[in-house]
Amino acid sequence: MSDRLSAIFARCRAQGRAALVTFVTGGDPTPAATSAILDALVEGGADIIELGMPFTDPMADGPAIQRANLRSLGAGTTTHDLLEIARAFRARHPDTPLILMGYANPMLARGADWFAREAAAAGVDGVICVDVPPEEDDALGPALRAAGLHPIRLATPTTDAARLPAVLDGASGFVYYVSVAGITGLQQAAQHSIDAAVARLRAATDLPIAVGFGIRSPEQAAAIGRIADAVVVGSAIVDLVGSEGANAPHAVRQFVSALAEACARQEHAA
Repeated sequence: MSDRLSAIFARCRAQGRAALVTFVTGGDPTPAATSAILDALVEGGADIIELGMPFTDPMADGPAIQRANLRSLGAGTTTHDLLEIARAFRARHPDTPLILMGYANPMLARGADWFAREAAAAGVDGVICVDVPPEEDDALGPALRAAGLHPIRLATPTTDAARLPAVLDGASGFVYYVSVAGITGLQQAAQHSIDAAVARLRAATDLPIAVGFGIRSPEQAAAIGRIADAVVVGSAIVDLVGSEGANAPHAVRQFVSALAEACARQEHAA
């Protein structure tokens, strides 16, 4: 397995803070514009980048990311474009972990082995496939592991004690706790429920725990960062990309910097 993820989590633990994970949709607003936005994430202080693979039916995503998918697909973004974006990112940022996040259809269109091999060759560290459940791990998981990629699993508020072992079996890199039972960007769970969920996950795995969905401000990021190993912010950044046009890299850099500073100010209790 690539060690960029373990290295960044170790560094953040040593600094007494949660890692900041940021998401943008690849190819939004165009493939050519994505590189500058990714650079702005890193410059702003993001520790880990999730690069969304555009898809026509992003069923787990709210309006902001749905619109980003449509903008990207409207610009003609292909899986080849995403891999080239990843390859160029890795050349510019050799130490920043890069995760591909998306849906099974684009990942499996040419076969799991092809996708895993090409993603690894492009410098990707891990993959989050939203719509392949752990019970169907053989569709993608073995190919990812064989290529040295982390299959990152999702846990949700409805992941009960009976199912959690299946979610964790074969997972690596980190566990992404989806803090609301719904789509991205529209609501945030109560802090006490997130605290309880993170504690439950910690009792079941040694993997780092990242918390996302509904985190839209530095204050929210700081609150999550006190108890989780990582804070994931996506829709709020995607909204900036959609609204700021040519100014998007500057706006994204400023917003991510505020998120990073808020996480760094908090004493990490995990």
